Amino acid sequence: MLEHFDALLLARIQFAFTVSFHFFFPAFSIGLASYLAVLEGLWLKTGKQVYLDLFKYWLKIFAIAFAMGVVSGIVMSYQFGTNWSVFSDVAGPVIGPLMAYEVLTAFFLEAGFLGVMLFGMNKVGRKLHYTATLMVAFGTFVSAFWILSVNSWMQTPVGHIIGENGQFLPGGSWWDIVFNPSFPYRLVHTVMAAYLTTAFVVGGVGAWHLLKERKDGSANPHARKMFSMAMWMAAIVTPVQIFAGDLHGLNTLEHQPAKVMAMEGHFDSHPEGAPLILFGIPDSEEKTVKYAIEIPKASSLILKHDLNAPMDGLDTIPDDEEPPVGMVFWSFRIMVGIGFAMLGIGLWSLYGRARKRLYDMPWLHRAAVLMAPSGFAAVLAGWITTEVGRQPYVIYGLLRTADAASPLDAPAVAASLLAFIIVYFTVFGIGVWYILRLMSKTPHSGEPDAMEGDSGPIRSAGITPGPTQNPGHDEPLPANKEDV
Repeated sequence: MLEHFDALLLARIQFAFTVSFHFFFPAFSIGLASYLAVLEGLWLKTGKQVYLDLFKYWLKIFAIAFAMGVVSGIVMSYQFGTNWSVFSDVAGPVIGPLMAYEVLTAFFLEAGFLGVMLFGMNKVGRKLHYTATLMVAFGTFVSAFWILSVNSWMQTPVGHIIGENGQFLPGGSWWDIVFNPSFPYRLVHTVMAAYLTTAFVVGGVGAWHLLKERKDGSANPHARKMFSMAMWMAAIVTPVQIFAGDLHGLNTLEHQPAKVMAMEGHFDSHPEGAPLILFGIPDSEEKTVKYAIEIPKASSLILKHDLNAPMDGLDTIPDDEEPPVGMVFWSFRIMVGIGFAMLGIGLWSLYGRARKRLYDMPWLHRAAVLMAPSGFAAVLAGWITTEVGRQPYVIYGLLRTADAASPLDAPAVAASLLAFIIVYFTVFGIGVWYILRLMSKTPHSGEPDAMEGDSGPIRSAGITPGPTQNPGHDEPLPANKEDV
């Protein structure tokens, strides 16, 4: 089997596999951290027990997702040294500090306040605990900020010079590197994708419990509340996300035209308006999209706001600089299709809300359950579009992927890839199973804290003191408890 794969392809598969696994967890935890901050803020403002119960319900899930995100992300750093040592050497002076800033700011911020957030509900004042929750939510955003800055610089490299030894060196202001041309668009698009991913998971879980409520005839205010909040998010944020995605596409057309050509399936140039190809089968050998279903001149209208605007095709790009059209073409359509499906769910929920039947629409609830994992599929499809569309470069236009890999033999890379596959599916598969198990439990009044028996440290010897103040850790904090 190894005879059919060279070391470069195996290294690319390995990084794609690990980053795909990793991406699922930040895409969920970024949005979930903000959702937890909203829930705790609403509890502090209104005093309603339902918000505190939901906060505790989702906090346990967040802790597991966050932990798996950290563990799965550490592995990728090592691959820079093992499989991509040339890239690390030549690009390290630029990307190294940015990734270090992510650790020194976001990771330390999250790690410092996560313990207070998880176990401090009955040990610190309400204001300090809410501050910890806000800091964790802010830390997830800061982490996304630095990582997306690195990725965006690789997509649109600016602000650097090439040293005598071939290294990329900062060439002036770091602000030019950090806020490179594609970064603001990618940051907004990715963070909102994370919020929508979380919203549809929360909405799917809420819909699942609403369907159970309908079956057994009970009433669950917790499921109703989370479903309502998720549907508001879907209805409001999805149109904004579609608009942001359009702006991101226009920016990509300006700086990475070959990627857009692959996304659109434009093998040929169109001097009098390019069609929008809805579906088809791209054939890179024959340079055509077979069985294409298209709307005449619509692509020119979308991308240049002019029906007759000329559009260049891949016939203007050397063959050895073309990205893999088939993969980019279909991943882009999967992402867009899921986006419009999310919009449909959001509009459907508005219709039900206007008729005061949001909690009495079983087909909407079934659709929401089916759409629960849709955000993960969309962010993965978007990542494939972005990264595969950049090929054959790892630093766009400057460093080819083939020139960035370590001088390794295929069996060495294959062995580590096989190990990753076994370990990832085992460890993270169990973690995902446990998360789904937690989600299957019905949220209820008096939801327990993240850790049972958190009245004091666990002792391995000696006398364990009995409960002193506030023994019922399931109950909300007393109203007269002083803030620390």
